[in-house]
Amino acid sequence: MAAQPLDAASSGPAAGPLPRRDGPLGGQRTTRSGERGGFVRQRFRRWWQSRLPLRDSLVLTQRNVYILPTRPGFMLAATLLVLLVASINYQLNLGYLLTFLLAGSAVVGMHVCHGTLRGLAMHLAPPEPAFAGSAAMLTVTLTNEKRRARHGIGLGVHGSGHFAWTDIPAQGSATVQIASEAAKRGLHLLPPLTAETRFPLGTFRVWTIWRPAAQLLVYPQAEQRPPPLPPGEPRASGSGDVRVRSSGEFDGVRAYRRGDPLKLVVWKKAAKTLEHGELVSRDSEQAQRHELWLDWQATAGMETEARLARLCAWVLQADRLGLDYGLRLPAVAIQPGGGEAHKRRCLEMLALQ
Repeated sequence: MAAQPLDAASSGPAAGPLPRRDGPLGGQRTTRSGERGGFVRQRFRRWWQSRLPLRDSLVLTQRNVYILPTRPGFMLAATLLVLLVASINYQLNLGYLLTFLLAGSAVVGMHVCHGTLRGLAMHLAPPEPAFAGSAAMLTVTLTNEKRRARHGIGLGVHGSGHFAWTDIPAQGSATVQIASEAAKRGLHLLPPLTAETRFPLGTFRVWTIWRPAAQLLVYPQAEQRPPPLPPGEPRASGSGDVRVRSSGEFDGVRAYRRGDPLKLVVWKKAAKTLEHGELVSRDSEQAQRHELWLDWQATAGMETEARLARLCAWVLQADRLGLDYGLRLPAVAIQPGGGEAHKRRCLEMLALQ
């Protein structure tokens, strides 16, 4: 009797699926072993990276630059071995010449590849704050003090697989921007960065791992369609208004409402606010004696992240409209104000809430 094939797909219509084996040689145990091995490698990687110093400027030396052959490099080594065996077996002088010529080229390429990173200076600029769910741009300056250019240098977040490639001129510098995902709000350490090159032959990979000391401030993700701004609150002094800053004058304004006369629309702000579908109108004298407060209590009944998202959207909306606004949080209150510095301060308090 002919033996049955092991492949269920080639066993014909009569053959059924192979039985699942959960024993010592079964697939389930193999899967668990693979997961355990991946967990061990991940722990070792975290332990090794934790031993790297935190610094925003790094000079690459032989101690922090690593080199290993790539897959094409291993293929080249196997090819050289076959050529060498064939040359010895058939006593081919030209075979010896070709074998040692390719081997010498590989050794020179290894030296050039390692020298492309060795001696390079990297400096990270302070990162700009970003909103949760968006990409934070990290700016790295590469400085080359040697008299020869460096080619094919890539920088990226370690483990992401995405690199920004650049060439550095002789005794010059180059600036590279790296995108890093800002997942959660708060103040976070930057992820480890990596720089690598495979220049000139691609047979060797030279890389380094860099742990920046800078921290990234991540603002809450703004609500997509927030409700209108809350109504103004009466000022304690009984005078004053919710004000817009334009041409040195202070005019009481509020969000546009259907039915408002067109003569009350602040057209100086229309070109800027129409991009977001918003208009502001001059308020009546009675409503001008109010000030705008973005209060934590105005978002009662919502989860913490949802409340922060709404307050963040209100801050951005009030800033676009040019309004003076204050922010009340459970632990801090920021007095009404305006401008870029005031907006950044409010967003920072929301991020650290």
